[in-house]
Amino acid sequence: MRIFITGATGVLGFAVVRELIAAGHAVTGLVRSAHAVAPLEAVGARACRGTIEDTDILRQEAALADGVIHTAFFHALSHASLGIRARILFGGPPVRIVERFAAAAVAVDQRAIETFGEALGARKVSLVIAFPTMAMAAGRHALETDDADRAAVGGARARSEQAAVDLVRAGVNASIVRLPPTVHDETKLGLVTRLIEIARKKRMSACPGDGFNRWAAVHRLDASRLFRLALENGEPGDRYHGAAEEGMPFRDIANAIGRYLDVPVVPLPAKDCARHFGWLAPFVAADNPVSSQMTRERLGWTPQHPSLMNDLAAALRDRGR
Repeated sequence: MRIFITGATGVLGFAVVRELIAAGHAVTGLVRSAHAVAPLEAVGARACRGTIEDTDILRQEAALADGVIHTAFFHALSHASLGIRARILFGGPPVRIVERFAAAAVAVDQRAIETFGEALGARKVSLVIAFPTMAMAAGRHALETDDADRAAVGGARARSEQAAVDLVRAGVNASIVRLPPTVHDETKLGLVTRLIEIARKKRMSACPGDGFNRWAAVHRLDASRLFRLALENGEPGDRYHGAAEEGMPFRDIANAIGRYLDVPVVPLPAKDCARHFGWLAPFVAADNPVSSQMTRERLGWTPQHPSLMNDLAAALRDRGR
């Protein structure tokens, strides 16, 4: 099949590209910059210059494709166009810049999803959309059948999932792959990479309170296989959970970082988390266990690659502290 993928040179997207090519698909990847073209072409994919703000490009490429995978999202201000950056930086009080950035990123994501729906219509072409598990209700194992929770720490993204649900109702063959905050390998560790940076800088590895809140995790190669399976065999409206490790206590992550960096592990009261972790604080405190049982049964998905703890150890031990 001819597959169009956004975020094609990201940590996850590039792994999905290689997974698709290995399975015999022809892949076109959306890339923001000229220097991202060569790595994509080197693995046998075609590069398309643009961003997810370029709805004309999204519409054109989706119309030519037999399948679309949407992994791109604005995770940094630099990903947005100058106009959006200006509105984020100067569109209100400085203390609300993070809030404006999140709203702008979700709006662009929602518009991209809607654009794909317009281009695909009822052709029965598979559209697979990446979505964060941090948008699920806290405190219990999130199931594939659960709706996103707007009150969750990542609940602003619920608008994107709703856009996908609306497409299914309109006849589009859309499904969703929900991913935990740690999509990792031995070089990239998702949000854990930021935790390591903070621990290095502040010379301590902190956790919120007793650290019993839970995070899920998945190796990026296991996640990339899940996207291919969802593309090839997914059902319209289904939601799949890419959680190889469904809920490890946050304190285990903090203890591992402390051990490999040789810094103390310090429990922080809630009032001190924002100062220590910055924008990451609400995510650090989230209790976000995720069940993937239904995903494994429906798609035959069986994670096979190293655990987060193995990759964390490799990242810190083998590359120096």
